[in-house]
Amino acid sequence: MRYIAAYLLLQIGGNSSPSAADIKKVLSAVGIEAEQERLDKLLSELSDKDINQLIAEGSSKLSSVPSGGGAVAASGAAPAAGGAAPAAEKEEEKEEEKEESDDDMGFGLFD
Repeated sequence: MRYIAAYLLLQIGGNSSPSAADIKKVLSAVGIEAEQERLDKLLSELSDKDINQLIAEGSSKLSSVPSGGGAVAASGAAPAAGGAAPAAEKEEEKEEEKEESDDDMGFGLFD
């Protein structure tokens, strides 16, 4: 990831085709020693490819990956009719408590 991040930083900075030396320079600026083998592999994989197109393709692939939460919603979607009202009150209380604790997150404005 650090090699890709350095490559993308160089792209954003205006270097349309970063070299291994450019990437090494970025990584060394933050104290990371670059491995030549990994740099060569990254550059060979990205050669002659548009980085914006690769990001768009990756984003479309990620959109099909489940992000979780569906199983929880499905399992809690059909509570018993007799216990629905007390459960709703408990959830309301929990939400209020959560909102209160999230407001300041332990930090005061003038602390």
